Amino acid sequence: MTDRLTELQDCLDQLATQFYASLRYITTHHPSGILPTQPTHDLVPLSPAATAANLNSQDQPSSKDLNLNTDPGYVPSDPVSFDAALRELAQDLVLKQQQIELLIGSLPSIESGEQEQEERIKVLAAELREAEKERGDVVGEKEEVLERLDRIIAGVKRF
Repeated sequence: MTDRLTELQDCLDQLATQFYASLRYITTHHPSGILPTQPTHDLVPLSPAATAANLNSQDQPSSKDLNLNTDPGYVPSDPVSFDAALRELAQDLVLKQQQIELLIGSLPSIESGEQEQEERIKVLAAELREAEKERGDVVGEKEEVLERLDRIIAGVKRF
């Protein structure tokens, strides 16, 4: 079992990983959309020189001057499944954030003084001593039961 600070650090690491995975999913699966202020064609000139060359000639830019926006990792999803995935990713992020808040809430507060913490340690030490005493009693009882069982087994072997 880990302590609360280590558990909190692990949760923060997991949250960062979830943020990255969510952004990566959004980047690679977002459905294409039309921006009202943008032209509706898919070809975008790569450089101002290519744009100037296009303005000087009435020919279409060559394919080497165009960025065809072909990202091999881009696999668009349909809007319904994309929205469902976004909701699920958001729920996972909120759940992890709530888990982190719970862990932070369980940490000792700044307001608790040194005396309160010492008293808490004393109470916990007393509980530990009691648990160790109970454990010792149970171990002793186990040894007695094993001895009785050994005697019974030895008695059965004689017959």
